[in-house]
Amino acid sequence: MKSVNNISFDFIGSTVLVIGGSKGIGKSISNKFSASGARVFCASRTSHSSDSINFIKCDISKEEDIENLFREIDEKVPRLDFVINVAGTNLCEPIENISSAEWDRVVNTNLKSFYLICRESVKRMKPNKFGRIVNVSSIAGRNKSIVSGVHYTSSKAGIIGLTRQLAHEVSKHGINVNVTCPSQTLTEMLEQSMTRKQISDLEEKIPIKRIATVEEQALPVLFLCSDAASYITGAAIDINGGQL
Repeated sequence: MKSVNNISFDFIGSTVLVIGGSKGIGKSISNKFSASGARVFCASRTSHSSDSINFIKCDISKEEDIENLFREIDEKVPRLDFVINVAGTNLCEPIENISSAEWDRVVNTNLKSFYLICRESVKRMKPNKFGRIVNVSSIAGRNKSIVSGVHYTSSKAGIIGLTRQLAHEVSKHGINVNVTCPSQTLTEMLEQSMTRKQISDLEEKIPIKRIATVEEQALPVLFLCSDAASYITGAAIDINGGQL
């Protein structure tokens, strides 16, 4: 496992909202921002384990939950600097087994929610002439998935299109919008769903020869919110160990 200990960020005085920040990559993003001095709000269906993270319960599949989330943020902070969209859902089924209702569920959760969250974020960032939005897509959105269904891959590709078009619209207002495309990552869910042999077999197919840690997926997100990335917008950042 790769340890990352030579990187630091200073986000003291900044406010960040992490959608899906209680587990996996989102949890690591929340923790890294908190450790860097930011005031962090985690919006998800389950609470974050750290008392230093402000938790707001939110089901992103429900438009009213997203609207209520931003109203609550407005009541708590005067401005919102960074919004990170991580949450999503998946189902591994061939196309003939995917009903219209299941297509809508996956696409609405993974893509429509991002549009709604970005829309509400931009409304709040424009008056400040500053903001950073980072959407988290997937290696599946850049190419294909070896396990997921067409609804998942379509939604993840859609996130990349949404990001690039939104960057074109709002970068003139000081709002940078970028997307990361993670590959397989050593989350608790992955470790519970795969045997050690399956993980080893997967690692052999990755040019770097190992699966990413959650830190390695989180730190590029913080970079995209830092001053070091002030001229980066509309970019899709592949974090996949060299996989094509």
